[in-house]
Amino acid sequence: MKYSLDFAPLASYWPVFVNGAWLTLKMTALAVVIGVCVGTLVAFAKRSRIKPLSRACTVYIEIVRNTPFLVQIFLLYFGLASFGVRMPTFAAAVLAMVINIAAYAAEIIRAGLESVPKGQIEAAECLGLSKWRIGWHVMLQPSIEKVYPALTSQFLLMMQASAMASQISAEELTAIANTVQSDTFRSLETYIVVAALYLVLSLFIKLVTWALGEYLFRRRRVIRRATAQAGKAQPAAGPDTSTAAVAVHGGAA
Repeated sequence: MKYSLDFAPLASYWPVFVNGAWLTLKMTALAVVIGVCVGTLVAFAKRSRIKPLSRACTVYIEIVRNTPFLVQIFLLYFGLASFGVRMPTFAAAVLAMVINIAAYAAEIIRAGLESVPKGQIEAAECLGLSKWRIGWHVMLQPSIEKVYPALTSQFLLMMQASAMASQISAEELTAIANTVQSDTFRSLETYIVVAALYLVLSLFIKLVTWALGEYLFRRRRVIRRATAQAGKAQPAAGPDTSTAAVAVHGGAA
């Protein structure tokens, strides 16, 4: 039995696919921005000397990281509805994504905070800097620079995990694909288009996060330029030293 691809029935659904991709991107952007802010607070709270607060953060992180994201969405959407709290599907999906990414971001940022040498913190304290300035300038900014690649990978995973929101009828890209393939009966073609759109979204997020990293972390750009200049200068110095060595040997002969 031969199967021939036919994308013609999907042509009229392009606006629907674009709307689904836009909703996926919007959900991811909201979840990432809010989730990183919450995760930063949780990371500092976990390192707090207040034991109940630190343990509560640890419990939250372990629960989120050790349960499936789909189950978390169901608990939030259907669980709250059992208590009479009904949320729009978009709000429920974004809230579940925020709770999920905040836990992962908290652990990533905490690892970055742990890598800051204690001597730097003690030196900042000796200079009389406030706790807020120490936390922001001495601890958080260098930490984010170190763990930024891990955070961006988490952003991509969260965008892909947003497909789970289709299970509560959020009209994101995967939910749109389910509707289109049931209307056109072209399942393979539909999911090929959806896979291509997810690939485009992933590349777009990579490009945006790379540009943001280049803008925020100027020190890395300076170091990279200095390394490149040193690499160019080294081969130029090579022939001179070899010529000098030949001249020395020639003079000795």
